Amino acid sequence: MTLVLGPRVIVAGTASGVGKTTVAVGLMAALRAAGLRVGAAKVGPDFIDPGYHALASGAPSRSLDLVLSGPAVVRHQAAVAGAGRDLLVIEGVMGLFDGAGDLGVDGSTAEVSRVLDAPVILVVDAAAMSGSVAALVAGFTRFDPSVRVAGVICNRVGGPGHATLLREALAPLGIPVLGMLERDDRLTWRERHLGLVPVVEEPDAVRAALARLASVVAAGVDLAGVRALAASAPTSPVAPVATPARVGTARVALAAGPAFSFVYPENLEALAAAGAELVPFDPLSDDHLPEGCSALYAGGGFPEIFAEHLSANAPLRAHVASRAAAGLVVWAECGGYLWLTESLEGQPMAGVLPGRHGVMTPRLHLGYRDATTRAPSPLGPAGLELRGHEFHRTEVDPPGTGLHLRSRFGDGVAGEVTPRLLASYLHLHLAATPELAEHFVAAAGAGS
Repeated sequence: MTLVLGPRVIVAGTASGVGKTTVAVGLMAALRAAGLRVGAAKVGPDFIDPGYHALASGAPSRSLDLVLSGPAVVRHQAAVAGAGRDLLVIEGVMGLFDGAGDLGVDGSTAEVSRVLDAPVILVVDAAAMSGSVAALVAGFTRFDPSVRVAGVICNRVGGPGHATLLREALAPLGIPVLGMLERDDRLTWRERHLGLVPVVEEPDAVRAALARLASVVAAGVDLAGVRALAASAPTSPVAPVATPARVGTARVALAAGPAFSFVYPENLEALAAAGAELVPFDPLSDDHLPEGCSALYAGGGFPEIFAEHLSANAPLRAHVASRAAAGLVVWAECGGYLWLTESLEGQPMAGVLPGRHGVMTPRLHLGYRDATTRAPSPLGPAGLELRGHEFHRTEVDPPGTGLHLRSRFGDGVAGEVTPRLLASYLHLHLAATPELAEHFVAAAGAGS
């Protein structure tokens, strides 16, 4: 089947914190409630917002990350997200023109809009402005003519009078004002140190909030105008991309549940295509790894929030340590890495990495990293070049020496790499590197 880019629109913000996620998720929910089939996607390396997208749209949300994946994969991912859907709603990252600032590609929402030839709806936090909204929007629409800012939604509006002032100020620009959303504290999502609380922790509460949000957006936004804007994006065919070859079979234990929800669905698809049978388990409650598994994939999440409960599951901790010592193939990212240490915030963890201790820090570690493995690993030989993303407020002491890391802020070493294990803070995206999935499944199959 030939994939194409169909009706699509990007929801971007003037900055982080203007309500971009609220508007994007609200549009998904309101359009779905109106009977439309809605696709969802997210610009950049995000795990939390896509959970909200999936609940609002009823479809998995795809990751559109130019830094990790490149233009061809991003176009393919967008086409997959929109396949069989009436339109695709894409949530941007940070402000419209904010990007990585390094590694030769900025990965900004603006750059993704150019790659996808997608119109942009600009979300403005209008709470503290009236006439100045026109200057702000004019700047965003004229800054880069290759980015088509084709509509505006004003958020946190003070009431009907304030809305009138905003519309009058914006009218001379000729940019369609697609909506006015009044300030409503009931629509504020609960946050913690890395952003929104994941859906998996409070699904019922999020569903109730989505119902309210869909109603508010349906009343305050021109949904027909949004549909027309999405339909204005030109339909274009998408070239196929490389996918993993099936290299064998292996049962792979997949850490899941509230503490470990940060895994790209594309990674799971790649592993399955390579021959993995992914078997989820919950480290908070299951007392042993699933039967017959020769490998473990522990992605990210919030083990620091659940440290006491993870520690209390002593049977599982002992089982994981025993299996790892016996040759279990292990790939752990960020939160999974913390879980493998000897302790986290003083609470005993799995102890696969004895002498390593995870601690919370006030510093946010955020950004893309290039990395080189310093030893053979389940993902490939020594010297393997990886590109990933870090996002955490924890540190592991000592940090390890398994990976040589490079970023615009300098070089360093961290993580643990052995022929049977790769554990680090680095989140990898396998859609652009299918050979990593092949290596992992082959290693798992060899150990079964």
